[in-house]
Amino acid sequence: MKLKGRNKINPQFSMSSMTDIVFLLLIFFMLTANAPNALDLLLPKAKGKSTNTQNVSVTINKNLEYFVNNERINGEYIEIELKKALKDQEKPTIILRAEESVAIKEAVNVMDIANRNNYKVILAVRPN
Repeated sequence: MKLKGRNKINPQFSMSSMTDIVFLLLIFFMLTANAPNALDLLLPKAKGKSTNTQNVSVTINKNLEYFVNNERINGEYIEIELKKALKDQEKPTIILRAEESVAIKEAVNVMDIANRNNYKVILAVRPN
């Protein structure tokens, strides 16, 4: 009588499935990680679609500090900096990131500069 089974148990562990899972998690976190700007701002909420086309980013924080492409500048020279940054652009576009507590007149000032120079302005908001 033969009591020994035909199927042998293999004690080795295969890492290929674990590697696949780690790789998929890496891809998932890279796609969901979103760091469009390095400044910590609380943007106003709004419904609408977001856009990925960005030429120049203008940020105004709650201390009324102005940043053009995350580089701090004096508020008096914002028009000069925008002209420098957008001089070679075919369709010059400004992404305006004004913190929620910033007075509307500060954002309107940037919009007025854009209007005088025929720049398109997109106001960045948090998704609702």
